[in-house]
Amino acid sequence: MGHVPNPRPSGDFRSTYADDNSLFPTRPAFYAMVAMVIAAIVIAPFLSEQLLFILISIGIYGIAALGLNVLVGVTGQISLGHSAFFGFGAFSSAYLSTNTGIPVLIAMPLAGLMTTAVGLIFGLPAARIKGLYLAIATLASQFILEDFFARAEWFTGGVYGSLADRPSLFGFILNTDLRYFYLVLFWTVVSYVAVSNLLRSRDGRALVAVRDHYLSAEIMGVNLTKYRVLSFGISSFFAGLGGALYAHYLEYVSVEGFTIILSISFLAMIIIGGLGSVAGSILGAAFIMVLPLVMETVASWAADIFPAMDAGKAYIKQMSIGAAIILFLIFEPEGLIHRWRLMRASWKLFPFST
Repeated sequence: MGHVPNPRPSGDFRSTYADDNSLFPTRPAFYAMVAMVIAAIVIAPFLSEQLLFILISIGIYGIAALGLNVLVGVTGQISLGHSAFFGFGAFSSAYLSTNTGIPVLIAMPLAGLMTTAVGLIFGLPAARIKGLYLAIATLASQFILEDFFARAEWFTGGVYGSLADRPSLFGFILNTDLRYFYLVLFWTVVSYVAVSNLLRSRDGRALVAVRDHYLSAEIMGVNLTKYRVLSFGISSFFAGLGGALYAHYLEYVSVEGFTIILSISFLAMIIIGGLGSVAGSILGAAFIMVLPLVMETVASWAADIFPAMDAGKAYIKQMSIGAAIILFLIFEPEGLIHRWRLMRASWKLFPFST
């Protein structure tokens, strides 16, 4: 009998631990990611200032939301004070670059590290409490840091806020939206690759174990205190980095910009995008950034028919975020990333998909 070649494997076929632990599930996924980054670099010069503003905002908030997703989605800890850490990073970077002479591009990651230290301090209660009690503790951190921002004039400028210079590289100032977009794109790619690598490491698997069943994780030798506090530190770093990018983009930092409303928006981003998903964080940030603009446009059209609605446009924008959270929790609790995976599976199985 002639030699019969081995049949070509189909489906999700992984024969080694390295395959199961790869950064990208398939080689086409890697090529698609590279193509998206290259396309963003090439297309950016042809975009309007409004579109660049939206993309920059998605990148900045996406980095901060990524940190919160590590804490809430991956480790299972709750935080209602994420915007305070976002603000601390913003004020830290502005302070470092203005008062110490440290270049802005170096002050940004340093601000992330300073925010990490603060996050570790506020994360210490996570070693002993969880659930509703932890939520109250993180809510307290929100108000404590808000009060600190208002009173520490030497650090934040108090109620007057502080200025933040645009970064420069070898004398080349990033003083346009296009130039700043490339900086945000760089940090977005670095952040998402870093967290993706973290989740496939031993520490990343330990964080997931703490979320799924902390008693079993402790029996297996996972240090619950270490990883619970560590998750707060990681979350705070990305919040601080996002805040630093935010500060130097606006060139001004104000106390009023980091309220509990922003913390709720960050939670909305990871819930809508998908808890525990790296890609879901950027999808959720994009959704939350675009939804109010869409609702404002719809409200403007409706105001032409019902003039009384014109005064309520601002409320409609805020209400849309709350309504989106409720609807996603009811109809799509796994977020946009789950819907994307279903669509991708349907394309792969076409024409036999159901």
